[in-house]
Amino acid sequence: MTRLQVFYDGGCPLCRKEIAYYRRIDRGGCIDWIDITTADAVLTAAGLDLVTAMRRLHVREQHGAVVSGAAAFLAIWRRLPGWRRLAHAAELLRLTGLLEWGYVRFADRRFRRRCADGACPAVPEGRR
Repeated sequence: MTRLQVFYDGGCPLCRKEIAYYRRIDRGGCIDWIDITTADAVLTAAGLDLVTAMRRLHVREQHGAVVSGAAAFLAIWRRLPGWRRLAHAAELLRLTGLLEWGYVRFADRRFRRRCADGACPAVPEGRR
């Protein structure tokens, strides 16, 4: 694997809009943008299942490690023009924990909304 893989929820309007923006500025084509709603085999190869992938943004680094949440956004930002400085500043100022705190709240709310819309596969009650 030579490029970063980003696993996003293509059924989520907000996610689609954000990823479309990132794709436009990924002029070097250094990122593979993978819609989790249509990529079962790729998810499985990355060690992810659909429910896990729907709960949070995941990124598979070139060396194979999978990161999620704020760490995933930082991995994306480090590769995009105009965003590299923000990623560097967030790491330098040790803001990753704060970014993760905010992302967890957003991601949980988004996941519950998607499930309420019927987009989630069968999710055990304790995982909602």
